[in-house]
Amino acid sequence: MSRILLEHRFRPVPEDLLIQAFEVLDQQKRGHLDPEELTRYLTQEGEPFTQEEMEEMLSAAVDPDKNLIFYKDFVSVMTVDDPW
Repeated sequence: MSRILLEHRFRPVPEDLLIQAFEVLDQQKRGHLDPEELTRYLTQEGEPFTQEEMEEMLSAAVDPDKNLIFYKDFVSVMTVDDPW
């Protein structure tokens, strides 16, 4: 994930839009996604992530105690305020 961010492959997206995107995937409105669920979405839909990209992202996104992705926490870690 850090490589993707450093390569500037995707333009920055506001935090609220990222949360909305995760909420679309979270159909039961639980506030979290299973790693397998997110992997399925990101490797089989749209512009698919590679296995390496998924592994790097999941290493940062998955709560090690619960083995879930609490996406609001993940998004807040992955976004930065625009200094301009």
